[in-house]
Amino acid sequence: MRHPVFVSLIVVGAISLSACARSGNDEVQRAMADLDAINSQGLNEVMMTVGDPAESVSYFARALAANPGRIDLMRGLATSQVRASRMTEGVASWRAVVAHPDSTLDDQVDLADALIRTNEWTEAQAVLTAIPPTHETFKRYRLEAMVADANEDWARADSFYEIAVGLTTTPAGVLNNWGFSKLTRGDYRGAERLFLDALRYEPDLFTAKNNLVMARGAQRNYDLPVIRMTQVERAQLLYTLALAAIKQNDITIGRGLLREAVETHPQHFDEAARALRALEEN
Repeated sequence: MRHPVFVSLIVVGAISLSACARSGNDEVQRAMADLDAINSQGLNEVMMTVGDPAESVSYFARALAANPGRIDLMRGLATSQVRASRMTEGVASWRAVVAHPDSTLDDQVDLADALIRTNEWTEAQAVLTAIPPTHETFKRYRLEAMVADANEDWARADSFYEIAVGLTTTPAGVLNNWGFSKLTRGDYRGAERLFLDALRYEPDLFTAKNNLVMARGAQRNYDLPVIRMTQVERAQLLYTLALAAIKQNDITIGRGLLREAVETHPQHFDEAARALRALEEN
């Protein structure tokens, strides 16, 4: 008489075990899907930032073809195209990202950046103007400063550069840009100060070193600044100073600086040697 009860218990147990198995399998599948998503996201970040630009474009193009409409892949493709200097494609891709329903204000900033890289200054300004002023990011204000520079609106440029500097812990690049802006306006002392500020944050930024020497040369100060430099950099900076001196008709000083540049460089310094030879022949 107990057999039907025993069979029922076995059936119930089997059903329970089957349900547990299905539930456990579902959990495993969900976990694997989450892991794949994490791994994919990590790979996406690597490809966007440190991967070979051409390989990154191919990677995101393939991924987007398999997953059309995924905005993270669309961003990755646009970013990779810009990194690969495929600017026309990059602008088109950023336009597609901005048109996506899940796009953000940062995407609009990136579109403005791509437009600036293709010299579409008017449209870049329109894109930035459409972004609410409450969206305060370093990149947004750095681009605003560049647009103001292009318009020779110096007061706005200075204001935006100052804001951008305050929004980053690594301001060397924007300080260098700000200094170059001052240099092009003829504010050589202001430029010199900003280049020195940039080098305090990033002592090995050669662009700022070279710009600093140009600012000093424009003031007829032909002494190298007291900054960290390699022997090769010293020779290159002496060459820059020599050109500044020659441009201002300080020929004797320029000739001496060229000789020093040639003697300082650890290898043959062809540009300086040619300039010195041409100067002496003339």
